[in-house]
Amino acid sequence: MECVFGMVGKGFALVVADTSAVNSILVHKSNEDKIMVLDSHKLMGASGEAGDRAQFTEYVQKNVSLYQFRNGIPLTTKAAANFMRGELATALRKNPYMVNIVLAGYDKETGPSLYFIDYIATLHKVDKAAFGYGSYFSLAMMDRHYHPDMTVDEAIKLAEQCIEEIRSRLVVAPQNFVIKIVDKDGAREHSWRRTTKD
Repeated sequence: MECVFGMVGKGFALVVADTSAVNSILVHKSNEDKIMVLDSHKLMGASGEAGDRAQFTEYVQKNVSLYQFRNGIPLTTKAAANFMRGELATALRKNPYMVNIVLAGYDKETGPSLYFIDYIATLHKVDKAAFGYGSYFSLAMMDRHYHPDMTVDEAIKLAEQCIEEIRSRLVVAPQNFVIKIVDKDGAREHSWRRTTKD
């Protein structure tokens, strides 16, 4: 019952992910951070099989760091998205990664951007994206309330509405979520949304 979604606002991009590690009917943990900081201005939210997700995201993170170390400049968000798409496409015919990516970044020249990359190496630059069972509800909420000039506060409010909708509509809904933001000041964790137990 994973859920990862993101959106682009005025001068920033935001990524939200559930924090549950689930296998079949078992919940192994409820505090796993599925949003990786690739570099100072890139976030990668991932959903999919736990092993594939961990292996692929760490592989991408290390290669993005290696590129910056060798060349002295970081990859742009578009270049990082195309690198991931290429790696997924190469693996598709051998041993595919069952992982879906929401990549958010901020570049000085182009500003904030968000990329949708799925397990069959489909790549799209989008304003809003979502993966998992929660995507049905989060995309519906974003279709209704999203606009490109959102402030950070408006985007956080919309993210919270999406989270509440997911919690109330899914039979087995993830209870905890992490929210991260990237803007001109860099990539950072904004907050965790935990369910309070009665």
